[in-house]
Amino acid sequence: MARIEPFEKYGEKYEDWFERNKFIYESEIQAMKELFPKVKKSIEIGVGSGKFAVLLGIKIGIDPSPRMRKIAQKKGY
Repeated sequence: MARIEPFEKYGEKYEDWFERNKFIYESEIQAMKELFPKVKKSIEIGVGSGKFAVLLGIKIGIDPSPRMRKIAQKKGY
């Protein structure tokens, strides 16, 4: 069983942390872009709020946390 309680409780704080720490967020995105293979279709398991998937061009994601999925849906993900 997935442990989702922290994401259910702190989903918005997760998003806010990356907003307050943009340099770290942008560095992580750049590292992922360099390391991930270039593919046309991919899926992110544990997509959370979609914060990373959107910038990485990942169109499909799943997550066990209803709160994180709701955040992703608000972004149109």
